[in-house]
Amino acid sequence: MKIGDKASDFTLLNSDGNKVSLSEEVKNGKVLILFFPLAFSGVCTEELCTTRDNMKLYNSLSTNVIGISVDSFFTLKQFKKTNNLNFTLLSDFNKNVSRDYKSLYDDFFGMKGVSKRSAFVINEAMEIEYAEILEDSDKLPDFKAIRNILSS
Repeated sequence: MKIGDKASDFTLLNSDGNKVSLSEEVKNGKVLILFFPLAFSGVCTEELCTTRDNMKLYNSLSTNVIGISVDSFFTLKQFKKTNNLNFTLLSDFNKNVSRDYKSLYDDFFGMKGVSKRSAFVINEAMEIEYAEILEDSDKLPDFKAIRNILSS
């Protein structure tokens, strides 16, 4: 998955157990997808709380934000509630979407098949405008670069 590629459509369960499809979300504007390794881990909590605190900016840029991890939707519901997250979280419990987006660790501290920290901006034509896949889970996506893409 690289800039200019057609994004793979998907349908996953949100933190309330309802189906959400990328193809439906892009009808309302660009979509920022943030893959993250695990709910309730330190860097993931920091990343998603930073995103929460910047939702006014994303809303002003007509951008839907979606966080995706391999956690169950039950876990994501509690994670969202605990951190007062104001955007959609989706469960990729079966790891298909993380795999499609080349955002899956083979081994993450002994756990098999955990989402890599990654960021993608998908436009209304389902094209990838920004792609960043981090091998180091301690790093955060380049939010400044993401903002620049969303503003252009």
